[in-house]
Formats: sequence, C-alpha cells, structure tokens
Amino acid sequence: MDVESRYALTPEGVYIAYQTAGAGPVDLVWQPDWPGNIDMEWEVPAVRMLLTGLASFGRVVLHDHRGVGLSSRDVEVPNLETRVADLLVVLESAGVHRPTLVGVGTSGAVNALLAATRHDEIAGLVWIDPAPRYTWAVDNPWGRTADQMATEERDLELWGSSDYGRAFAAFEATVGNPIPEADVVPISKATRNACTPDVARKLSAMWADTDVRDVLSAIQVPTLILAHIELGAVDRSKDVAARIPGSQLVEIQGEGFTAPTMQAMSQEIRRFVGAARAPIEVDTLLSTVLFTDIVGSTQQQAALGDRGWSDLVDSHNSRVRDALERWHGVEQDTAGDGFYATFEGPARAIRCAHEIVDSVRELGIEVRAGVHTGECRVIDGKIGGLAVAIGARVAATAAPSEVRVSQTVKDLVAGSGLTFEDAGEHELKGVPGRWRLYIVPDV
Repeated sequence: MDVESRYALTPEGVYIAYQTAGAGPVDLVWQPDWPGNIDMEWEVPAVRMLLTGLASFGRVVLHDHRGVGLSSRDVEVPNLETRVADLLVVLESAGVHRPTLVGVGTSGAVNALLAATRHDEIAGLVWIDPAPRYTWAVDNPWGRTADQMATEERDLELWGSSDYGRAFAAFEATVGNPIPEADVVPISKATRNACTPDVARKLSAMWADTDVRDVLSAIQVPTLILAHIELGAVDRSKDVAARIPGSQLVEIQGEGFTAPTMQAMSQEIRRFVGAARAPIEVDTLLSTVLFTDIVGSTQQQAALGDRGWSDLVDSHNSRVRDALERWHGVEQDTAGDGFYATFEGPARAIRCAHEIVDSVRELGIEVRAGVHTGECRVIDGKIGGLAVAIGARVAATAAPSEVRVSQTVKDLVAGSGLTFEDAGEHELKGVPGRWRLYIVPDV
C-alpha cells in the first residue's frame, strides 16, 4: 500500500507530520493512541490491520501531534485544545472535507471535542473502547485506580526499552487487555521512536487530568461506539453512548486487538460510513464563554461623571477588544461595563481573561471574569442558552481581578500549564444544582 508522508505547518511555525493511505471516496481520520509515531503505527500488527482495512474503502489520514513522533519536538506538550487546532491544520493541508473521525481509548477525546465544536465540518465519529476520562471516579468506575496509575508511572521509568514493552503487556493483562507476544517488540520500538521518558510522563499526567464527559452531549454528528466484549469495555461504552445523542453501540467479539477483531471493526466502520442518513438539523454547538465586568462600575461612574466615565469605558472596551483579537475570541455582546465573548477552546479564553484583567488595571479599574464550556444554542445568529447563563453566573462569583472557571473548563485544559485553586461549591442563581468552581491564578 502506498503511504504518502507530508508536513503541515501551523500558524506559529510548528510542523505536524501526517500520512495518507488509500484512495477511496470517503476520508477517514485515524487518531493514534498516545504517544504515537505514524511510521511505527504500520509496524504494530494490530494497528496495521485496522489501518489497512480502513484504507480498503477510504482515504486514511493519520498524524503525529506536536511534541512526539515525526512532528516538531522542541515544543511544549500539547493540551487537548492545541491538538484539535493542529488536527484542523492537517485536514486543511491534506484537502480533507467532512471526514469521519476514528479514535481509540483516550485518543478519541480529541475527535470528540472537534466533533462537538465543528459539527458542520465532520461527517461522523467512530470511537473504539472510548475512555473520555482515564482515571477512576465514583461515576467512572472503569477508570484506572490510584494504585494502577502508580504502576503505570513506575513502568514509564523503563520507557523505550524492551523491559517497558514487557511491563506494558503485563499491566494490560491485569486490566483485561492481553497484548500478543508479537506486539511486545514493536511496542517497545514505538515508544522510543515516539518521545523521551520525560515527555511520556508529561503526557501521562495530562491524560490523567483530562475529562471530556461533559462535552459529549454537544456532539451532533452520527456516532458509532465499538466495544470489546472480552475487554470488559461494554459498560463504559454504554455510558458514553448514552451521553452522545443518537449514537450507535456495537459490541465486538474477540480477544484483544487481534486479526479477527480488527476485521470486525473495519467491517462495522465501513457499514457505518456507507449508511445513508438524513441530515441532522443542528442548532447547538460546544462553545467556551467568557464574561467580564467592571468592579464597582456605579461608584466609578458617580465619581467620574458621565463624560469621564464614557472616556474610561471607551478605553476599557478598546483594550478588551484588542485582547479578544489576539486570543481569537468573538465578541457576542457588551453592556457598557462588561463583555460576553465566545472561544473555540477554554485555554485561550482563560489567557485572554488574564490579559484583560492586567490591561485594564492600568486604567485604574478592576474587572472580574468567568469562563465556562458547554452546549450552546444558536439563536438568530447569536450564541445563547443555559451554558451562557452559567458563564455569567461563574463570573459573578469572582473577586476583583480574579478569573474563575467551572469544573468542565478545568477538565478540558489539562496540560496547559495553568494552575487551579479550589473555590468550593456554589449555587448559581437560576441554575440547577451545585457547581464546583476554581480560581485560575495569573499565568
């Protein structure tokens, strides 16, 4: 099979390596499991079987995210938001139009976030043994326990060696995922061709802190969930399928990632991609909302008078709009002493909020800011709905010059270099339930 390798260049000058294979009438994007090396993907027998099967009926596009494999390595480990942005650059470079996104385990989280935010550009989503949250929680009993995570952390000290391949296989066997002996050597080789041990540890820590379950309800594209019966993935897959509107769940027989299971998966994906479907009417999308408002605006206006207050607001608005432009935010509304803007990713929104806080302080004023990510409704071209109301309520709890975020935002920005201070649980006016909020110190 002919495999063509190329590089896509991001706006900030990072090279993202990608490959294409096959020449079918549909585009399929394969999201390698971490950490990845697209050359090595073809040397792991199980992965090669799946990729070959997909390339038999479509054009397959796969890439290495920044920091690993064949992509630029002298960069920071990418968070989820950055990986989505890099994937979009690859799709544009490869001339991909409305692909079906295919991923496995935690790697499917990148596809899920893209499908939720750019549903009009995505034809479908396939998630094999989905793991939207990697670690254990009361409502995620399928995740890795603290003891299991500690074992994984110790095994990472062997990264790149044949001992790591054996340790990885031994660990996976304890969680019901037997690794064929033939895969141990290729896995060992793949790890040292992917990244160095320090990067592997950073990636592991990032995925341990990532949780995309709150965004799954915003996915509005046809979705297929494939679950290994023998790997004990059915209950977790059912939970994920229940969170994604209209998704299909197919249980796959067969032990591990062997030839028969890879063939069964390829056939199910081919059936799913080829099925005729009526267009989904969508009036929602996943979006990150940022609210800011001037602290003590009434007192400020009284002290300055109408003319002085008007000049101050003009200067404030100019600085806010400059920050929004730099961080790719979209102004949705302004009410004299505050702004409401939307972003495709929460990390950008947080950094923009901090820039606004710092910038307007030079004018002798302070603002408070709140960030939330959720499913929003598009109403007469404007983004609204409950998620927007939540964002406004989060901002209202913030202290002067403080940026507060929801739990959902914290879960989505793992690996961003941002730190969080627990602000406790809050009742948000007009919003059901109690909400755990976090303060994000200046970055």
